[in-house]
Amino acid sequence: MPFSSFGLHPDLLRGTKELGFNRPTPVQNDAIPPAMLGKDVLACAMTGSGKTAAFLLPILHRLMGKKRGTTRALILTPTRELAAQIAQHLNDLAVHTPLTGAAVFGGVAMGPQEHAFRVGVDVVIATPGRLLDHLRNPYAKFDHLEVLVLDEADRMLDMGFLPDIRRVLKHLPEKRQTLFFSATMPAPIQTLTREMLRSPATINLERKSAPAVGITQAVYPVRQELKSALLAELVKRGEVGSVIVFTRTKHRANRLFEFLQKRGIAADRIHGNRSQSQRTQALAGFKSGAYKVLVATDIVARGIDVQELEHVLNFDVPAAPDDYIHRVGRTARADATGDAYTFVSPEEEEDLRAIERAIGRRLPRVVITDFDYAAKQTERLEIPIGERIAAIRAKKAEDRARSKAKADRKGAHGRSATASGRSGDERGAGGNATRQGAPARAQSPYREDVARQGSRPRPQDARGGRSEGAAQGRGQPRRGGSSR
Repeated sequence: MPFSSFGLHPDLLRGTKELGFNRPTPVQNDAIPPAMLGKDVLACAMTGSGKTAAFLLPILHRLMGKKRGTTRALILTPTRELAAQIAQHLNDLAVHTPLTGAAVFGGVAMGPQEHAFRVGVDVVIATPGRLLDHLRNPYAKFDHLEVLVLDEADRMLDMGFLPDIRRVLKHLPEKRQTLFFSATMPAPIQTLTREMLRSPATINLERKSAPAVGITQAVYPVRQELKSALLAELVKRGEVGSVIVFTRTKHRANRLFEFLQKRGIAADRIHGNRSQSQRTQALAGFKSGAYKVLVATDIVARGIDVQELEHVLNFDVPAAPDDYIHRVGRTARADATGDAYTFVSPEEEEDLRAIERAIGRRLPRVVITDFDYAAKQTERLEIPIGERIAAIRAKKAEDRARSKAKADRKGAHGRSATASGRSGDERGAGGNATRQGAPARAQSPYREDVARQGSRPRPQDARGGRSEGAAQGRGQPRRGGSSR
């Protein structure tokens, strides 16, 4: 069935054709017709199945010809990267229409986002937290909202966004169309669908989560300390092309990135501690081919679309089978093909068996020829948390000692200046006494006047006998010890 059979606006059909959309994916086939009729939709479909176009095309078709200047559609999504990607996808599909969209997420300035609310873009794509920041202000209104989309709903549940979603719903009109998309349907998500949806058209609700059929999967048994060396070896041999490498933690992502850089492998990294501009640049560089390896945490395991991604590699075995499915789903998207490899250490075998039970098959094991599996790894990938904390404390103690020594030096300088000033006063007082006690000498009236002027007390002496040197000493900063 071609896209033209849906009755989409001709300008949207031009956009789909230019994007190379030849035929709808299964979820698009099932979701677009009821969505265009204004029905609520509940779609449970595997990652990489084309869900974004499945909700964008009906929304854009609905908004064609509507009065402009007010936001009529809101799309909620879990991550900044996914929000930016949906916004770009919207712009591509709507390139021949006057419709506009704006991405609203954290890590960037709120000013341009506020402007989008004030001018009333047609579609807002937002993460829940940043949207709530805007909803505290009077300019962020959804009085004329017609369509709400929840994308990757189960991922939002995993990230703790469910309370935020409920807060957002309080700001939206009750009368609206709701399109609900999720890769899995855990109990809290099912409860939320019953609260939000009215007689929805359900799609693939009972489908068991599984990797896409076009993914070739394999397991590489290797000791934990040799995983970095094995990855570098696979890249240098050309056995992996462009690859997203998933690590368990942000710290491991940083250390693996540094390991690869030292060995001349073009790589970058994405995780939650990176700024939004750094994350955007890393993803753009990977998509353009500037980086062969993108090291990432699960922040990019959902929804991020990299065209013709050759490989996904689980550097660490995911703790849950669903996480495995979403990670490997970055490749073989929309019926394409790709490879998914997993490094498994002896202590991770139990997690791997849980994944194999979930997908209903045992994954083949691969051993690389001419790789030294018995080698001693001198460079540790991960420093234990206790050692990291101890190193941080030691550095802070060193900084405090350095600051104290600096303050002591300044304090000693101030005390020295004070003592010098007081010594000068004493010498001056002693000199006057000697002159006063000496036998009177014949002096001219002029010299007598000068002598009398010289004996007048200075203003500093009148305030307590301090000399200019003492005043300078008093003016020193009081760090580490008093200068008085």
